[in-house]
Amino acid sequence: MNLARGNVFLAGVGGQGTLLASEVLCEAFLLAGYDVKKSEVHGMAQRGGAVTTHLRFGPKVFSPLIEPGGADLLIAFEKLEALRFAHFLRPGGAMVVNAQEIFPPSVATGQERYPEDVAVRLRTVTDRLHFVDALAAALLLREVRAVNMVMVGAASHYLPLS
Repeated sequence: MNLARGNVFLAGVGGQGTLLASEVLCEAFLLAGYDVKKSEVHGMAQRGGAVTTHLRFGPKVFSPLIEPGGADLLIAFEKLEALRFAHFLRPGGAMVVNAQEIFPPSVATGQERYPEDVAVRLRTVTDRLHFVDALAAALLLREVRAVNMVMVGAASHYLPLS
């Protein structure tokens, strides 16, 4: 079997299901016969902080960490998180971004403003940028907790899984 290799970076805000989405992807790659390594960062996740996952797959993977500029795919569960971690995407990589805006505490308290030009700035990173209204799709299913699985489904086009 000739297996592809790749790097997927997931970024979100605590409570969005970023870690569960990464677990689902890991399991799918394992079932497809890939070696998979994963690393998570979720320090202040319970307080609405950033949650990230480095996920690497291939015939043999030695390290779970993706270097900046090394991700083939960035899945972002919130627009500002996409911008914050866009430097992990390789040139020509794809970005699948939830259109939802979740205001960080500094914006919610009025100390800062949520940038109005996030989409414009993300378009300078890659031509392969796709926004998904995952919240609207999840609400159609009457299950707001399905946002993460909507995002996994939207990103599946870029993954070597059947």
